[in-house]
Amino acid sequence: MQNNSIQVIGLQKSYKQHQVLKGVDFEVEKGSIFALLGSNGAGKTTVVKILTTLLKQDSGTATVNGFDVASKPENVRQAISLTGQFAAVDEILTGRENLIMIAKLRYLKNPRQVADDLLKRFGLTDAADRRASTYSGGMRRRLDIALSLVGKPQIIFLDEPTTGLDPEARIEVWKIVKELADGGTTVLLTTQYLEEAEQLADRIAILHEGRIIASGTLSELKKLFPSAKVEYVEKQPTLEEIFLAIIGKKEGK
Repeated sequence: MQNNSIQVIGLQKSYKQHQVLKGVDFEVEKGSIFALLGSNGAGKTTVVKILTTLLKQDSGTATVNGFDVASKPENVRQAISLTGQFAAVDEILTGRENLIMIAKLRYLKNPRQVADDLLKRFGLTDAADRRASTYSGGMRRRLDIALSLVGKPQIIFLDEPTTGLDPEARIEVWKIVKELADGGTTVLLTTQYLEEAEQLADRIAILHEGRIIASGTLSELKKLFPSAKVEYVEKQPTLEEIFLAIIGKKEGK
């Protein structure tokens, strides 16, 4: 348990008559990148909302950084940061002002220094005094992730961090995510891009229709791939093929 940043057991959640999560279990090791992979509507954002204390589960338990999300939400919030699908950037403020504002909200000692360090780290120094509304999609996303790092949270949740980004900006975000984990930060990211999970994650869990239908390292998931489909020339199955094969198996196709 000590080595896990996140532990989820039997998580269930319904909206009115619709059951979104039907008993979700997984754990995330400290300092690792964990990808929750699933198509639109699979329940990924619901899982993130519960883990970040924005939503209460109907049943099951979840602990983040050793604290129960339902009974100790304040302790959980102190250890985490969340970047959603849409940039939480104040368009009217400059990049620097956005960072200083968050640093002040987190009661950090030297907000200007914190801002300068993050601007430099994310390659935004030249654009620091421009309004965020003038930033490209990739720059805005970089600023967004920089904002989530103010105060050095131990665990970062990235909900579909590269949605709507061009390939170049996407690769840039991947680089940042890898650097975070290398620095000891735990990263949980949700994605519907199979390539993203393949590139980044130490472990991948596939969420389908409210349940985790497979989880493990990429090589473990590849072993689940039906051997009959491995062609005469030993071709490594892609995560996409594994994903489709597993979903197909579950749906009895």
